[in-house]
Amino acid sequence: MKIATIILILFGGAKIVFSQQMPQYSQYLRNQFMVNPAAAGVYDFNDVTVSGRMQWMGFTNAPSTMYASASMPLGHRKPRESYNPSLHISSGPIRNPEIKTGKMKHAVGGQIVADQYGAFRQIQFSGTYAIHLPLTKKINLSFGTKVEVSSHSFLSDRAVVIDAPTDNTYSNFIVNQGTRNFLNIGTGLYAYSSKFFVGVSADQLTKGMVAFGSGTANFDPRMHFNFLGGYKIGLKNDMTLTPAFLVKFAKPVFPTIEGSLQFEYKEWIWA
Repeated sequence: MKIATIILILFGGAKIVFSQQMPQYSQYLRNQFMVNPAAAGVYDFNDVTVSGRMQWMGFTNAPSTMYASASMPLGHRKPRESYNPSLHISSGPIRNPEIKTGKMKHAVGGQIVADQYGAFRQIQFSGTYAIHLPLTKKINLSFGTKVEVSSHSFLSDRAVVIDAPTDNTYSNFIVNQGTRNFLNIGTGLYAYSSKFFVGVSADQLTKGMVAFGSGTANFDPRMHFNFLGGYKIGLKNDMTLTPAFLVKFAKPVFPTIEGSLQFEYKEWIWA
């Protein structure tokens, strides 16, 4: 905490401070659908994921994110003569599903995200549609779009203000608070095969054009852009290595670059 205090003192004279506005995802390599809507339906199965992320552990009111997502390709089912809705039980490790390319397919998905940072809380509900088109037998290109409703709230009990009872501006601000809602649109392109993936996406394209609610806090939604890529390298002894990167950009902050390495053994144990 002493280091944080020193940093605040050193930069205490700054008039403008920028912070994150969109949820952050550590395991984007395992669920690219949260970063790019065009990644919905890449695998030919129904995918349901629940996850969470805690930032800055040890700091009071640090950012935290919880989400649940689901996506599935449309029209993907076994032939009628072989379809059996009964429960199937298998033993042994469950391998990763294959990525099938060379055919056109449609996919839908949805996301629920609860993101809290300091005195602000954001809850998102979104629906996604994606179409996958074959470029070659081994490479597909998908286009996806997302429609989202986000609810923003100011949590007065988490705001720390010196001499708040005598601060009329702060008191009026708290009295006029309520939930502020926005309608957001996101889109993305995603090219992939069994060996690589690369994609670009954009969030909050509508910014604050469609808003409703009684809140007066200036949430000011900004456009966010993501560039994602990775390549799977085959190693010996049934092991693979997948280096990947994620570049994020939103004005007026500088671009951020994240890198990751995923080791996988026999397609069912990974780190």
